[in-house]
This record gives sequence, structure tokens and C-alpha cells, in this order.
Amino acid sequence: MHPWFEGFSTYLEVERNLSPRTQSAYMRDVMEFHAFLRGAEDEATELADLLAGVTRVQVRRWLADLHRRVKKVTTARKISALKSFFTYAAQRHGLESNPFEAVRRPGVETRLPVVMDVDAVYHLLDSISATDGQGRRNLAIFELLYSCGLRVSELTGLDLDDIDFDENYVRVLGKGNKERIVPVGAKAVQALQLYLSQRVGVDSKGEKAVFLNRYGARLSPRSVQRHMKDLLLRAGLSSAPTPHSLRHSFATHLLDNGADLRAIQELLGHVSLSTTQKYTHVSSERMLAEYDKAHPRSRKKR
Repeated sequence: MHPWFEGFSTYLEVERNLSPRTQSAYMRDVMEFHAFLRGAEDEATELADLLAGVTRVQVRRWLADLHRRVKKVTTARKISALKSFFTYAAQRHGLESNPFEAVRRPGVETRLPVVMDVDAVYHLLDSISATDGQGRRNLAIFELLYSCGLRVSELTGLDLDDIDFDENYVRVLGKGNKERIVPVGAKAVQALQLYLSQRVGVDSKGEKAVFLNRYGARLSPRSVQRHMKDLLLRAGLSSAPTPHSLRHSFATHLLDNGADLRAIQELLGHVSLSTTQKYTHVSSERMLAEYDKAHPRSRKKR
């Protein structure tokens, strides 16, 4: 890899403090644009000269190709990646122009998150049988996801020493390696204690992870997603929710019951309050739906 690309990777990790997933996506986007430029240039052209010679026409051609192939949200991310790369190249290597400086990201339609109502969450959790090791583990997983509003990667990344049963909280490593403390509700504490007290034949392997697969290794996010699909099917619920829907439900149910938006922001580990504010839109939608269903002269009954 060219030293500029290696330096950019370090810049994203250390200075931008982006999550590993975003770092990986940005690097792919930059390498893709590099390949696009190389397709029309002599292979011997130095990278600095190649980047300095980028024209508006090339950028428009690249954007037009993206418009045909990918969604707006992906195009928006790729533009952000290239803006970051050219900013880095200007700061570190003296590149004089940023052809993406004036490029606007396309408007992206905001989708409201999938939220389960309280009864559906209760039905899901109550349907999990804790009569065997897998059942006890799954109950602890989904109780904890809903109790703490964790991302699936945060849950599977938990180690045993991240749980404090004296104070009933978990220490979570979120996006950008930012640590936060999240309280754990009584039901989730009970489920965790039951699971950990009866975990058999794995602790001798020295695995630090809280949640293990049948081989005694750390459980993967994909496995959690698969188990939830199976549980939803068995419980006779919609298959639309995902483990992340429990995070959305956590935030929405807190807001519905009067929790402060900034407190929810801290619990979720959002950097920006605007990210958390999407749950106010969810609550408004739910309120209007309830109004239309219950009021004799609602908007839909006129």
C-alpha cells in the first residue's frame, strides 16, 4: 500500500477516532476512487500528480457512475471519505486542491427505526425458555440488549470484568473506542447471574467474553441476529425487528415515559444530540397513530 494510504488509515483511527467499520469503509472508498483514476492514466504516474490532476469532469463522471450503481446513502459516505482523504493529503503532503470541497452530499431519506412496542418486547422475552444453557444465555442476551440499549457489537464485546454486580452496571466500549457506563435493570441482572452461575465447561479455557458460543469462544454479532430471528418466529411475532430494534425500543420507551433526551444520549453513547433526536420523531408517530386509533373524530375518521 502507498505510504499516503497507510498514513490516511492511521489518521482515521488516531485523529478522527472513527469506528473500525467506518475506517474500513472509507479506505475501500478511497481505493475505489484511486482505481477509477488509474483507469484513465499511465501506471507510471505518481500518486501526488494523479491526485493533483483530478478535474471536475472526472469527479462528475465518478458521481454519475455511483448514481447508477449504489444508493444515495452510500454515495454520501463515499463523498465524505474522499473529502477526508483530500483534506488529509493537503495537511500532510501539501496537496493544493480538494476537488471534493464543493461537492454536496445527496439528500438521504431519513428512515424511522423499527421499534417494538412494550407488549411485543415482553412477549419476546417471556417466550425464551431458560431450561438449558443456550436458553439461559439467550435470555441474558436479549434482556441485556433491551435493558441497556446496547449495540450488538457492544454486547458481544463485553468481557466478564465489564460487569459490576455490586452496582448493577456494565462498562461498554462503543464507537470510536469511547467507554461509557450503563445501568442494568433487575430482570437483566437476574438473567445474567443465572447464565453465568450455570455456565459449564468453558471457564477453564480462559475466555474473557461474557457471551460464548457452543465451542466456548466469543459469540459473534451474526449469531445474535440469527437467534433473534428464530425467537421472533417461535413467539409468533413480526420478523422485521432485529437486535438493533431492541436498542431503538429502549430509547423510545424511555422517552415515552418521560426520560430526558440528554440522559438517553449518554446511555446510547451518541456523540451528537441530533442523532438521539430521531426518537422524538418515533414518539410523535406513535402518538399520532394512537390518536387516530382512539379518538372518535380523529384525522382518519372524519
